[in-house]
Amino acid sequence: MDKERIGFAGVGLMGHGMAKNIVEKGWPLTVLGHRNRAPVDDLKRRGAAEAANARALAEASDIVIICVTGSAQVEEIIMGPEGLASAGRPLLVCDCSTSAPSSTVRLAKALAERDITLVDAPLSRTPKDAEAGTLDVMVGGDDAAVERLWPVLQAFGERIIRTGPTGSGHTMKLINNFLSLGYAALYAEALTLGAKAGLSPTVFDSVIRDGRMDCAFYRTFFKWVLERDREAHKFTLQNALKDMTYLAGFANDMGLANPLGAAVRNSFATAVGTGHGEDYVPMLSDIVAELNGVDLTGE
Repeated sequence: MDKERIGFAGVGLMGHGMAKNIVEKGWPLTVLGHRNRAPVDDLKRRGAAEAANARALAEASDIVIICVTGSAQVEEIIMGPEGLASAGRPLLVCDCSTSAPSSTVRLAKALAERDITLVDAPLSRTPKDAEAGTLDVMVGGDDAAVERLWPVLQAFGERIIRTGPTGSGHTMKLINNFLSLGYAALYAEALTLGAKAGLSPTVFDSVIRDGRMDCAFYRTFFKWVLERDREAHKFTLQNALKDMTYLAGFANDMGLANPLGAAVRNSFATAVGTGHGEDYVPMLSDIVAELNGVDLTGE
C-alpha cells in the first residue's frame, strides 16, 4: 500500500527533526517554504519537495502537519487568503503546535464544513528528541482520523497518548507546560535564594540530584545552570510566556482561579519584559539572580 503524501508547515527547531524522520522513513514529503533556508534545503536534499505557500502545500498533500509558534500562526496557515483551506480539497490536518484549546475547537468546527479534519497533537521533550524520533505526543481527535494519522506520528514520536476529542491534546499540553514552566520558575527563585544565603548551585545540585525532587526536567535545566550548555533546552522565554498566557485564558474560560499560574506567568513576563525573550527557559535562573544582585556562575 502506497504511503499518503505528507505536507509539513513549520520546519523550525522541532519541526525540522520531525520532518526529517518522516521523509527518511519513506513518506512523500512536501515542506512549506520559509525565509530560514537551512532546514528547508536540508530536507530537500533528503528527498522532500517544497511548496511556495500553504495552498500549494494542501494541493500536494493528503495529510498536513503544522508545527509553528501558536494559534495565530496556525489560523493564518489554514484560513489565510492562500491557506490550506483555500485549496478546496479534503485534508487531514494535524496541529503539533502549542495552541489555545478554544481556537482549536472553533477551527475544527469551521473546517469540518469544508471536508477538512483537524487533529491536535502537541509535543513534549526537546529538539534533540525530534531529531531522534523520540518525542512525546498528546493526540486529540476523531478515532478514525487518529488511526489514519498514527503511523505518521510514530515516525517522530516514541510515547503517543490519546487524550480524547479534538482540543484535548492542546488542553493537556498547556497543563504539561504549566508543570514544567512552574518547575523552571521555582528552580530559578530557589537558586537565587540559596545563592543569597551563600549556597552555590553546585551545593544545591548535590542535594537535589538523585533525591526525591530530581526529575528529567531538572536535569535538563541544570545542564545550563552547571555546564552552561545552551543546547540543553532550546525553548524560548517568549514562547514560555505565550504558553502561560494561553493557560491564563483557558483557566478564565473554565471559571478557575489559578493564582499559581499567574505567578509563573509573571516570572516569564518579567524575563521577556527585561529584554530576554529569545533566551531559553533555563536562563531564567540567571535573570532572576541578576535582578536580585546574585551571580550563579561563580562558586
